[in-house]
Amino acid sequence: MFPETLATASRQLPYFRTREFSQIMFENEEMFKRSINAPQDAKTVFLTASGTGAMEAAIMNCFTKEDRLLVINGGSFGRRFAEICNIHQIPHDEVILEFGKELTEELLEVVDGSRYSGLLVNLHETVTGQLYDIALLAQYCRKYNLYFVVDAVSAYGADEVDFSQYAIDVLIVSSQKALALSPGISIVEISKRIYEERVLKIQPSTLYFDFKMCIENLKRGQTPFTPAVGILLELNERLKQIQKAGWKRMQEECHALAVRFRMELEQRDFEVPVYRLSNALTPILLKPHAKEMYLHLKEDYGFIVTPSGGELEEVLIRVGHLGNVCWEDYDKLLEAMECIRELL
Repeated sequence: MFPETLATASRQLPYFRTREFSQIMFENEEMFKRSINAPQDAKTVFLTASGTGAMEAAIMNCFTKEDRLLVINGGSFGRRFAEICNIHQIPHDEVILEFGKELTEELLEVVDGSRYSGLLVNLHETVTGQLYDIALLAQYCRKYNLYFVVDAVSAYGADEVDFSQYAIDVLIVSSQKALALSPGISIVEISKRIYEERVLKIQPSTLYFDFKMCIENLKRGQTPFTPAVGILLELNERLKQIQKAGWKRMQEECHALAVRFRMELEQRDFEVPVYRLSNALTPILLKPHAKEMYLHLKEDYGFIVTPSGGELEEVLIRVGHLGNVCWEDYDKLLEAMECIRELL
C-alpha cells in the first residue's frame, strides 16, 4: 500500500450520511468512469463485498433461469462463475481450459454463440496468470449479440480494460489489487444496454445486492446500507493520485516491472509459462518444488509471494507487480530465489 493510502486509513472515520461524504462518492464515481473510459450513461454500483460478491450480484441482477450463459473456465476464478450459475440454477456451458492451454480464436469458433445470451469471463485468470484476449472476446460477443460480463478484479490497472472500446456490459473491479487499498469494496460498472434491458426488469432474490437500489441511492451520493467508509475514502485519495499522474501510468508501471522481472527470470534459468500473461503478476514454474520455494521465501527471507493450491501446489508460484513495489524489491527477491534453488 502507498503511504498516502496508509495515512488516509489511519484517520478517524466520519459519519457518512452527509453532503460531504456524498460529494466524495460523486467524485469516486466520476473518476472511476474516466479510468475505464465508461460513458456518462453507464451506471456505477459500489458494494461492500469481495469480488466474488460482485460476481454473484452481477449474475443475480442481469440473468435469470430463462438465460443460457457461456463461461470461460481456465481456473478457480472462472470456475466460480460456473458455481454461481449452478447455485442460481441458470443454465450455462463452459469453455474449459486445462492448465497451459491458451484461449484462442479456434477454440471459440467451434462454440455456437447463438445459443447464449451472455458471456462471463475473468479477464485475467489469477490462478495461472493467463490474460485472455479481450478484443477476441468482445468480437465474439458482438457477433452473437451477447452481453459481455468481465471480471477485471486483477486486470484493472495492470492491463488494458476499456469499457467503451470493447462494449463491456458489466465490469467488476475490487479495491485490493492494482489500487492497493484495503480489501472490502467492489465496483460494478453497468452499460446502459444491460441496465435498461435486464437490471430494470429483473427482481433479484436479494435485498443487499439489488443493483436498482444501489443505483438509485448513488444519485444522492449514498449507498443503501452502511458501506466500508474507510475504504471508500482510501479509494478517493488513490484515484486522485492516479488521475494526477495520468490514467495509463499505473498500467505502464506494472508492465515495466513485469517485463524486466521476466527478463531477469529468463537469464537466471527460471521457467515462465508461454501463454499470454497479465502485467499484474508473473507465474513461475517450479515443479516439484513450488511449495518449498514459497515457504523458504516466507520463513527464511520474509518475502510473501502467492502460492498455488490443488493440482498446481507443487508446480507454480506467482509474483505480483501491483501496488507500492519497486525494482529493488525484485532484485532482493531474485537473489533469495537463487539461494533457495541451490538448496532444493
